[in-house]
Amino acid sequence: MTEPDENKTHFGFTEVNESEKAGRVQGVFSSVASKYDVMNDAMSLGIHRIWKDAMMDWLAPRRGQKLLDVAGGTGDISFRFLKRAGGGHATVLDLTESMLIEGRKRAEAGAMSDSLDWVVGDAMNLPFEDNVFDVYTISFGIRNVTRPQDALNEAFRVLRPGGRLMVLEFSQIPNELMQKVYDLYSFNIIPRLGQAIAKDRDSYQYLVESIRNFPDQDTFLGMLRSAGFENAKYRNLSMGIACLHSGWKL
Repeated sequence: MTEPDENKTHFGFTEVNESEKAGRVQGVFSSVASKYDVMNDAMSLGIHRIWKDAMMDWLAPRRGQKLLDVAGGTGDISFRFLKRAGGGHATVLDLTESMLIEGRKRAEAGAMSDSLDWVVGDAMNLPFEDNVFDVYTISFGIRNVTRPQDALNEAFRVLRPGGRLMVLEFSQIPNELMQKVYDLYSFNIIPRLGQAIAKDRDSYQYLVESIRNFPDQDTFLGMLRSAGFENAKYRNLSMGIACLHSGWKL
């Protein structure tokens, strides 16, 4: 009797077995880790900083809160959260250890080392007990997860009652003409920047393709609700190039 075919998923525009995707994603971020923050500035012309500030504005961190920052990489969101909160604790979790190593090197890490933990782990199988964290964030990471719904289910599990989820991710521009203009920029410029700055065109080609495969704003909102989050909403940023999704465990 033959075994059933393994479930498939997307790695950019390529269809792969689900069991392969995490390793491929890990390879991408291991390759670009040392230039990741520089590339974020180059790709977005620095606008990612405005998006992250908007995330903190809506999140409104409070002193003493415990944050789980999934796909937290170099710690950018965690550093912002701790500064806004004025005190608390952040756990940065990422599948790729080299990204966490880069995070520890940042100047902020030294000043905040007592308030930070760095954990290698999988968003779909978090190594934490139920009802532990006040806030869960994932920034430009959930589209790289093999099964995003599983990651959202895990987020709901580890949040305390009253806890909040916030997702910052690239999304879809509702205007068809503007979407075409943005696609021209994404597919023609970003891989070239990746080659020039990170010496890695293929990884940034994947990252561009992964954006196009990610669900639109309303579809993803439905996924939050399916995971159990209530009062779920979203806000478009820069006409929908990026989007913030928020939900509560009530």
